Amino acid sequence: MKKGICIGSLPGSSMEAKFELAKEAGFDGVEINTIGNDSERLQIKAIAEEHGIEVISVMNSKHWACPLSDADDQVRAESRAGMLDSIATAKAVGAETVLLVPAVVNDRISYEEAYQRSQAEIRKLIPAAKDNEITIALENVWNKFLLSPIEFCRYIDEFDSETITAYFDVGNIVLYGYPQQWIRSLGNRITKVHVKGFNAGEMRFTYLIEDCTIDWNAVMSALADVGYNDYMTAELPVDSDNPEGRVHSISEDMDRIIAGTV
Repeated sequence: MKKGICIGSLPGSSMEAKFELAKEAGFDGVEINTIGNDSERLQIKAIAEEHGIEVISVMNSKHWACPLSDADDQVRAESRAGMLDSIATAKAVGAETVLLVPAVVNDRISYEEAYQRSQAEIRKLIPAAKDNEITIALENVWNKFLLSPIEFCRYIDEFDSETITAYFDVGNIVLYGYPQQWIRSLGNRITKVHVKGFNAGEMRFTYLIEDCTIDWNAVMSALADVGYNDYMTAELPVDSDNPEGRVHSISEDMDRIIAGTV
């Protein structure tokens, strides 16, 4: 299994410094945010290649401010445009996946509306993703949507497209489920994995091992059972007290998790 880290987890005054630190700490890849213009995309690709780092995936930037479940056609159109920028970014930098939060349920958007609208909008994006050989991976987040693994499986399967997969976040599930159970339910629908720690007793996110109540050995067993052997990508905050040292610690913690020795 390969180790990745999100660009937002890396301290540094420049992209060059961030990628250099990722390499020094032993990461194989970096997940980046959506980039709006071709020159910056090509610059990121060059930096990644210089440091021998793979750009794993691209995080969409519009899905919270402009959710695909919104009642306003213009908001949804802006969200689709943001996804097209993400797909173009992924193509330019050599990534194979775009992360998408599929919908948001709130006091204005019902569960049923979120389900129907988001599926309709995602279907419009499949041709562009397929043409660019990009996978759209849907992430489980605290959006009051897709709250069971059975429903998550159904939602993905209804697209009947290999382009739509799951970006499974281990830490996000602990609030209302068991990650090892979700992994076995989702099975080969999972194409990418995020990791962060969570303390179930105190209801808060943590770093990967310190104060974390996740059974990482059970998580790794489940990933092995479903045949997942791609990237495990850390999505954690920069440690203001020890920014560079924390990146190295995250990498070391991931080595322990992957080895099953936590």
